[in-house]
Amino acid sequence: LVWLLVLSLAWLGPALGGEDEDEEVIEEEEKEKEEDEVLSDEIKEEDNVLVLHEHNFARALSEHQLLLVEFYAPWCGHCQQLAPAFAQAAAELRNESSPARLGKVDATAQTALATEFGITSYPTLKLFRDGNRTHPLAYTGRMDSQGIVRWVQRRAGPSATLLQDTDTIAAFVNSQDLVVIGFFKDLRGEAAQAFFEVAAEMVDMTFGVAEAAELFQEYGLAADTVCLFKKFDERQTNFPVDPTRGLDTAELTRLLRVHSLQLVMEFTNETSNQIFSAKIPHHMLLFLNKSSPGQLSLQDSFRAAAGVFRGEVLFVVVDVTGHGADVLPFFGMTAADAPTLRLVKMENNRKYQMEQDNFSDSAIRSFIQAVLDGKVKPHLLSAEPPEDWDTRPVKVLVGKTFEQVAFDETKNVFVKFYAPWCPHCQAMAAAWEELAERYKDREDIVIAEMDSTANELENITIHGYPTLHYFPAGPGRKMVEFKSTRDVETFSKFLENGGTLPEEPPVSDIRGQPPCPGLSPAPAG
Repeated sequence: LVWLLVLSLAWLGPALGGEDEDEEVIEEEEKEKEEDEVLSDEIKEEDNVLVLHEHNFARALSEHQLLLVEFYAPWCGHCQQLAPAFAQAAAELRNESSPARLGKVDATAQTALATEFGITSYPTLKLFRDGNRTHPLAYTGRMDSQGIVRWVQRRAGPSATLLQDTDTIAAFVNSQDLVVIGFFKDLRGEAAQAFFEVAAEMVDMTFGVAEAAELFQEYGLAADTVCLFKKFDERQTNFPVDPTRGLDTAELTRLLRVHSLQLVMEFTNETSNQIFSAKIPHHMLLFLNKSSPGQLSLQDSFRAAAGVFRGEVLFVVVDVTGHGADVLPFFGMTAADAPTLRLVKMENNRKYQMEQDNFSDSAIRSFIQAVLDGKVKPHLLSAEPPEDWDTRPVKVLVGKTFEQVAFDETKNVFVKFYAPWCPHCQAMAAAWEELAERYKDREDIVIAEMDSTANELENITIHGYPTLHYFPAGPGRKMVEFKSTRDVETFSKFLENGGTLPEEPPVSDIRGQPPCPGLSPAPAG
């Protein structure tokens, strides 16, 4: 009987838990194998991108002269969006036998590396040169494959081509629509070195450098000068180096950006990045229908007004039937409103318009100068208030009704400023409705929302979506911005404490993604 019992247990063992034990052993072995792989300094690749961790990072630095590393988080949407472009750039650099390679580090798993390199947001890209891990260079290029390749290539070789004779420099000037040449009597001097720094950063332009005396004479120069050569507008624009202050890299970058643009730009998919990266404080826009010959002729006077404002105001033509159709809602316009003029102050997105459009060059100049002098009030968008704006728990505000509701001294008003297309706004919509339902019977609390793409306020500028502001009861027109976790309980705690939250340890919240940019007229903006 004892023998039968032992034999039965042997047969029944797997059914009674033996298989679980075997699975645990297998899992343990696989875990040990994975740990062994992580501890190894072997460098694996995924789509031509080196997969890096703390045990192979030093080896990667030693084996590659230039190494551009992306520190990412697996859950980060921006990282996921970058991944295909990063892989494509890695393949292009490898196919060109470049000394540069691309690598990636999961910063959420490799916390030691994330701490060492001060990673606080995702994705963060850093360039390591010649095995030096103490002073990596922050990536400043565009987040697309072409931008990545250009940025790395500019740092892999000389940032400017040495031009030694008149034939070479003439061919260089005529090689592209726009080139930059630095004329320096000493290429080892501080001014020339600053020029090389600018050339390394401005990867979308082609740079050359010259020091031969005959080349100074050929282009009418007597001292160190940076020259911008173009096949449009002015043929040659000179930026002399100040003999006292030297060459300021930030100022030269700004000047090159401003003068590399055409005097009048057309807003297209290809030019939009140039227009917004130029950092010109005001944009003067001519909205027209390019299929109308009568409207096309308005460009002549528009161009005539542009020259005196170069660097201060960028003149842009917007075709309301082309690429410009996407930005019309941002101005509260339709194609039928063309032709018309608008001036935008870029720092706060304030829009200005003439009382009645006048397209003469003198009228355009006078209007712009009046805006610059602070003599014209901004034109504020406002939708019409819905008939049922105050019948639902969430009150619907528009520009015309905002003041009377938000600054009612008898109410504590909590307002969500949103964009209909913003995914973060959509994600918190249910929580906002629930909050309003919770407080709908409170006479002293109002939960409201305003579509900031259709409504603007004179003294409140919304820079991102969603933005939440609390307007407490009482005199003084006070406003408190809510910056904590966006859920019903935290909102409620904020309201019950009179617009403040008790001090608590910071909580990691994946929903704390950067807000949608407030300046974009559409999701792809």
